Amino acid sequence: MHAADMLKESDRLMTVCNSCRYCEGLCAVFPAMEMRRAFTAGDLNYLANLCHGCGACYVDCQFAPPHEFSVNVPKTLAKLRAGSWERYAWPGALSGLFRRNGLAIALIAAASVAIFLFSFMRAPAFSNPATAPGGFYAIMPHNAIALLFGGVFVYAIAALGLSLRRFWTDIGEPAATLAASKPLWQAIRDAGSLRYLDGGGVGCYNAGEKPDDVRRFYHHLTFYGFVLCFAATSVATLYHYLLGREAPYAPWDLPVVLGTLGGLGLVIGPIGLARAKRTRDAAMVDETRFGMDAAFIVMLLLTALTGLALLALRATPAMNALLAVHMGVVFALFLTLPYSRFVHGLYRFAALVRYARERADEKRAKPGEE
Repeated sequence: MHAADMLKESDRLMTVCNSCRYCEGLCAVFPAMEMRRAFTAGDLNYLANLCHGCGACYVDCQFAPPHEFSVNVPKTLAKLRAGSWERYAWPGALSGLFRRNGLAIALIAAASVAIFLFSFMRAPAFSNPATAPGGFYAIMPHNAIALLFGGVFVYAIAALGLSLRRFWTDIGEPAATLAASKPLWQAIRDAGSLRYLDGGGVGCYNAGEKPDDVRRFYHHLTFYGFVLCFAATSVATLYHYLLGREAPYAPWDLPVVLGTLGGLGLVIGPIGLARAKRTRDAAMVDETRFGMDAAFIVMLLLTALTGLALLALRATPAMNALLAVHMGVVFALFLTLPYSRFVHGLYRFAALVRYARERADEKRAKPGEE
């Protein structure tokens, strides 16, 4: 469906829901909706990214299909949400990657980089590169690794930041909100706990009509696994530049411990999310974007698996090949981040910041109400 048609359908549904208001206690979308009588395109994209897709409103709605009103908020907002990621992507010329086979593009990029790196890798300078300081750099110079991954990391951050700026501008939120500590802190708490993925307290609807916390659990494993892996890389960077300690590190050293725990989270979490995706009621899912979801999940899983394999086999002859494959996968992951489902976390956090600010303003306007 064309973007304009999706906006029109979303506006229709929000108008119906604003008249009913039965679902106002389920999540943040409906209280945010009730603050408006008419909806701009920015408002609708904001509400779409505020939605966590728990499905509670679809199950509870008296106007859901086959009713003639055909109110299906989760699926409609899922389609609008995915369209907004494409609309705000930077640079705009690459926005089509959201619609194309993202998994094939990511895998081709990973394989290409891995082959390129492997062809330039040197034979180990000593018999046991896994335990000697600077062992990895006897195979691949540190400066080459830093330049390659520093460049793709800066590009990913710039592309994500500029796309998020487009979203923030379009929803009409002032820059001053970002300097307000209370909305930011509330959004951090809500995002960190996935507060609105609980269907108003009962859980998320997956297979059948019985809610559970499966998606919430696997989301937590995936998110905090990613955070731990990023923390491991950050600590290793500090070790290298501040303490002069070169990788690889001992199994009990902090970068390895953080990376191992994060890697396990990135194995269990994505597998669980993929399974939950397959078992969800098709009526609530945007099936046209499954390829983009699969690409991000597979790349996270491959990053974790290749990293754990490298850790386990780094003292074997397989180290060179594993290092090249792992680096290729990580490079492809960061290269495709701005055009993958990863952006949903950033947009949703921005939407939560705005919602926290709106709720605070509403309470100040009505001091006698909680």
